[in-house]
Amino acid sequence: MGLDDRKLAVLRAIVEDYVATQEPVGSKALVERHQLGVSPATVRNDMAVLEEEGYIRQPHTSAGRVPTDRGYRLFVDRLSRVKPLSPAERRAIERFLAGAVDLDDVVHRTVRLLAQLTRQVAVVQYPSLARSRVRHLELVPISTTRLMLVVIADTGRVEQRLVELPAPIHADDVLDLRRTVNEKLVGIQLSETPPLVQTLIDECVPHLRGAMTTLSTVLLETLVERHEERIALAGTANLARGGLLDFQGSLRPILEALEEEVVLLKLIGEVEPSTLRVRIGDENEIDNLRAASVVSTGYGPGATIVGGMGVLGPTRMDYPGTIATVRAVARYVGELLAQN
Repeated sequence: MGLDDRKLAVLRAIVEDYVATQEPVGSKALVERHQLGVSPATVRNDMAVLEEEGYIRQPHTSAGRVPTDRGYRLFVDRLSRVKPLSPAERRAIERFLAGAVDLDDVVHRTVRLLAQLTRQVAVVQYPSLARSRVRHLELVPISTTRLMLVVIADTGRVEQRLVELPAPIHADDVLDLRRTVNEKLVGIQLSETPPLVQTLIDECVPHLRGAMTTLSTVLLETLVERHEERIALAGTANLARGGLLDFQGSLRPILEALEEEVVLLKLIGEVEPSTLRVRIGDENEIDNLRAASVVSTGYGPGATIVGGMGVLGPTRMDYPGTIATVRAVARYVGELLAQN
């Protein structure tokens, strides 16, 4: 990058001060607050070089400097030290998430927790059915010609469908159907079930073939057809906490983007296993979010990623603290899904 250690230390100090104070940072303040070991004149020279290189800018005349997107990127990549969570913070996360009673509760607790801990907008994607495996299939008789099909995924997600049978069916035959479909499909990833569902019809005893054909059609619709991915959102009011320079003075584009689930899924739903992604300002592909930063990661049981989560806020973000929190919460949610 062509910057020596002293200039990098000045950039780190500018980022940390600006994030903490929301005020442009001057050379005198840097010398007073940080042990840089040089004179204000030297710091001013270093700031001039950083500005010329595009890492900081002067928002208006006779003001201090603020980091640019390029400055934040260098800070995140080379200068920031991820803050370890305190034992109390880790215990609080664990206790809060451990009290969840079902998948909906897990997701809603997670999104509220992320918003509270980071003081940003939090987004959590429900576990995607496409990435899940079949844990159990239940058939509940409603009448002699109607069944309730309940599909339970290994992530805890539950889907229910009514099955209208072509003819009345005996209760013992319902048990046979349930046993057959569970033996064939339990443990299989949902995206890999279509050929197995077809064999259910081919291998079925003749007197149940009509019922199995109907059930198989509903199974395919439930297991394979694209489902609307669900998103939970919390902490939108946190956007209003910032200073005048946050979001280039207007929250409207950010709020409009947050209303679109497709946008939210694009922000957090395309994360590779074991990676945490930080997109700063203009690095965001979505025009309305070019004044924001997004920290996101995938989560799931073990090495399996079933969904994404993350936070959105101003580029003036506490990156070390936010990265540590998002990573820790994702890990706890993954452990919770693995246990249950």
